Formats: sequence, C-alpha cells, structure tokens
Amino acid sequence: MISQKQLSLADIFEDCKDIFESDKPQFLTLLENHIDLDEIIPFSFYNHYYAATGRNRKYPLTAMLWALIIQRLFSIPTDSLLLVFLHYSRHLREFCGFTKVPDASKITRFKQDFLLDLQSVFDKLVDITEPICRDIDNNLASMLLFDTSGIEAYVTENNPKYANRIIRQLKSYARSMNFDSSYDPYKVAYASMPTSASSNHEVKQQYINGHFCYAYKFGIITNGLGIVRSIDFYNKDYLSSHPDIVVEKKAKSPDEDKSLADSKALLPTLKDFKTRHPDIKPSIFLGDAAFDTIEIYKLLFEDFNFQKAFIPLI
Repeated sequence: MISQKQLSLADIFEDCKDIFESDKPQFLTLLENHIDLDEIIPFSFYNHYYAATGRNRKYPLTAMLWALIIQRLFSIPTDSLLLVFLHYSRHLREFCGFTKVPDASKITRFKQDFLLDLQSVFDKLVDITEPICRDIDNNLASMLLFDTSGIEAYVTENNPKYANRIIRQLKSYARSMNFDSSYDPYKVAYASMPTSASSNHEVKQQYINGHFCYAYKFGIITNGLGIVRSIDFYNKDYLSSHPDIVVEKKAKSPDEDKSLADSKALLPTLKDFKTRHPDIKPSIFLGDAAFDTIEIYKLLFEDFNFQKAFIPLI
C-alpha cells in the first residue's frame, strides 16, 4: 500500500519558488552572477546622473545601462523595439531593474545627455578587461591594431540613384564633347559631389570597402584578440579639440583622400588612447595608415615603448 504524504503550504510555496527560479532564462542569470555594474560605473557618472535634477530619478542608472547592454547583446536595432521587449518580458524588466518601462524619449535623452559619461564607462571597462586579455594570450593582448572606417547614414546622397544620375549626365556630356578614353566620369563624379550630406554636415563623403558613400567616420583600436580598446568618431567636436589636425580640400582621387585622412587620424588617436589608458603598455603596432613624418616614429618607439612596429603602407 502506498503511503500518503500530506503537502503543507510551506512545501507548495517552496515548489513554486523553485519553478520560478528555474524558469528564469539562464543567460540573464549568467549576466547577473558575473557582471557587477557598480564596479564598472565611475563614481562621477553617479554624481552627474543623480545630481542633474533636484528630485529622485524614476529610472535607476543601472536599469538604463542594463537596457542598453541588453539591446546590444540581443542585436535589437531600435529603441522602440527594445521597449517592446521590456513591455512583454517580465524577466527582462526585473533583470534591468525597471518597475515601469520608460518611453522612447527617455532612452534618447539618456544617450544624448550622458554621452561623455557613457564613454567613461567604456574606458573603465577597457582597463578592467586588460588583465583578462593578458591572461588569455599576452602576445596578442600586447598588440594594437588601428583602422578607420565609417557608418553609413540614411541620407539622400547614399541612394544609388543619386550617384548614378550624376554619372549618366557626365557620360552624356563626354560623348557630346567627344572626350577621349582618358576621361573618367567616375572620378569627375567624385570630385563634383558635395563633401558632406546636405541634411547633416557630420556625414562626410568617403571611399569605404571599394565604394563611395556618405558616412560617419571613426577610428578603431583593437588588440590582437580582436577586442575593441578604443573608438573615436572624427566629428566637429573631435576636430575642435585637436587643432593640429588640418582638414584640407578633398583630392581628385578617392584613394588619395583615404590615405591622407588615415595618416592624419593615426597620431591623435594614439595620443588620446595613451592619455586615457596610461597603464596599458602595448609592444607591437599594426596599422594601415600611410605616413612619412618622423613624429609618428618618435611616438611609437619612445612614448609607447614599442619593441617593434609592423606598419604596412598603402
């Protein structure tokens, strides 16, 4: 005969609690157990965030940061879609620390008002992860790799019809004027296009990955493990803080424009990296920027204490 066991209210409560805990997504549990935002967030960020108003914040700083981290980890493309996830996922809301989901304007203002503070979080994270990278592979972690690229913007000039219209007009003009085969309508089109987008002058004309586009230009530094160490956007604020960078009129050749821009961006980018992370001592440099000044060699071999530098020229 099977003995009967009477369930108490305490047993039922414990069973429900176990089901609730086991139902929590494992990925969120890993983040919760292994990432301490209080260690990553600089104290200055707390002061700036909570001192911006004379009353308590409705949304905690850690909740806003966790929401942005979740957005990147899950590759959520827009803030509005992120808010949809938060509305319909109780686990995500509780993990981030929201009692109420903010609206899209709150997310936008947070990014705009605390841009420099978000940069300080990234810089502190670089310092925290540097010893971890060294433990993984000291040789690869001691490398610095520099490159420039751009993020294409949603502007009229990036529509293929915009460039094709100009090229067709130039080809028709060349036929009507009986130009010889040395005439290149593509180079002429490049020279005749505006240097920046009409809707946003921060979006510059560039030659990226073999095609023309209008993009936000930035420089990126990684180590040999492929882990990002620094990102600098070359906008008007960056240029105003680096008066030594002289922006000249674009050349007729897109390849010449690219090499000139990279060589001018390399030196200030490395100097800024050294200022932000004085304890990081790389020993090998890899870059694709073409340069011929003695100043860069002095920076590499004296200031940075590089043992050797591999610098393939374009």
